[in-house]
Amino acid sequence: MRFKILGMGSASAVDLIEASSGVHFSGLLMDRKQQNGHTRSLMSETEKFHKQPFVIGVAGGAASGKTTVCDMIIHQLHDQRVVLVNQDSFYHNLTPEELTQVHEYNFDHPDAFDTEELLSSMDKLRHGEPVDIPKYDFKSYKNNVFPPRRVNPADVIILEGILVFHDPRVRELMNMKIFVDTDADVRLARRIRRDTVEKARDIAAVLDQYSKFVKPAFDDFILPTKKYADIIIPRGGDNHVAIDLIVQHIRTKLGQHDLCKIYPNLYVIQSTFQIRGMHTLIRDAKTTKHDFVFYADRLIRLVVEHGLGHLPFTEKQVTSPTGSVYSGVDFCKRLCGVSVIRSGESMENALRACCKGIKIGKILIHREGDNGQQLIYEKLPSDISNRHVLLLDPILGTGNSAVQAISLLISKGVPEPNIIFLNLISAPQGLHVVCKRFPRIKIVTSEIEIGLNGDFRVVPGMGEFGDRYFGTDDEDQVRPLHSSCSLK
Repeated sequence: MRFKILGMGSASAVDLIEASSGVHFSGLLMDRKQQNGHTRSLMSETEKFHKQPFVIGVAGGAASGKTTVCDMIIHQLHDQRVVLVNQDSFYHNLTPEELTQVHEYNFDHPDAFDTEELLSSMDKLRHGEPVDIPKYDFKSYKNNVFPPRRVNPADVIILEGILVFHDPRVRELMNMKIFVDTDADVRLARRIRRDTVEKARDIAAVLDQYSKFVKPAFDDFILPTKKYADIIIPRGGDNHVAIDLIVQHIRTKLGQHDLCKIYPNLYVIQSTFQIRGMHTLIRDAKTTKHDFVFYADRLIRLVVEHGLGHLPFTEKQVTSPTGSVYSGVDFCKRLCGVSVIRSGESMENALRACCKGIKIGKILIHREGDNGQQLIYEKLPSDISNRHVLLLDPILGTGNSAVQAISLLISKGVPEPNIIFLNLISAPQGLHVVCKRFPRIKIVTSEIEIGLNGDFRVVPGMGEFGDRYFGTDDEDQVRPLHSSCSLK
């Protein structure tokens, strides 16, 4: 094994290790002017990918069962914030002239809807703003008779209506488009029952309206939009298998951060109430050191286990104590860890607990003075080029130190696809930097943060991780570099 000091000036290794005990930016410190410009560009890029709700469009003929399908989806997504927006709420107010001939008015025509108002309301919801949805009164044919319904932002927005697929601008808002396909005779029977019982209409008037407006509008405007659907549900709400599959797909998408859709090499472990609870504790400034270490270790163990799942494996058969053959897999043998001093050392115990006898190297990166010279200290296995590497650093901030560490590993002959970068929390700015620079490495994290503040701290973050984990402050000295090396 070897220990190298690259670009060393007058400072000693111990001095630099002590200097690394300051605020953890997970990035090299640049000049303030350079930092501000760099971070602004990253922030503007990140804002384009802010977390947006999953929008589902549900279309189909009148009385096809759209509402039933929506209710079933909402019921199964009971642990998510889901809101329903009905296209019927956006009918135009009828003019006095139209009111005199209301029976000749075609409510199934695209022009009957105020699509501009619908687009405005959807845009606000998608950007996290509450909106007031009008309640259309089908007796006065006005949308201002009743007070509007306040709809708050949600994780899932379901937009339901007969013609929600007709306007391409509305279609573009949707992440999933569902068409409820029900037999025409069934839809007619449901419409007769609904309009005669709920709206007290004469059956002859219902049939007259159906033949004059409803059926022609379905053939001319609604049915042609079926081609835009991602999923077609026959029999509507009676198709429980289709609803279950849709909900399963929605849950998968909800568990996927927007950045994961941009970078296929980014993996965020699936959030549960347990994981959220542990994050709540380690982010709380009042949490004691003992509890911080305990719950940080639990989260680190989960991240390490998830990272190990991305390693290659070989199939292997073994004989169990019962004499039966079990077909399983064999773990990757050529593996090592590399921690970025000093916060990365907090992740070493979890890695050792998962991989018995694993070799762990170390990298220290620090900026010396104002001349931009980078001091890189490394102690790595001599055969690291032949191993898969788990790079350990609990916080990914600006991404600059991560880029330096990964570049060093690659310069030592480690293939880029053989590097898995493990961290607890990641700022979008750092993810953009690392993923764009190294598209073939894998990044595994437990949560993606809002971003960086003006002081380049990760927010909401968890403070100075190394100090909280090791119980030190800015004046304390960190244990010597050799104290936890495990290169055999």
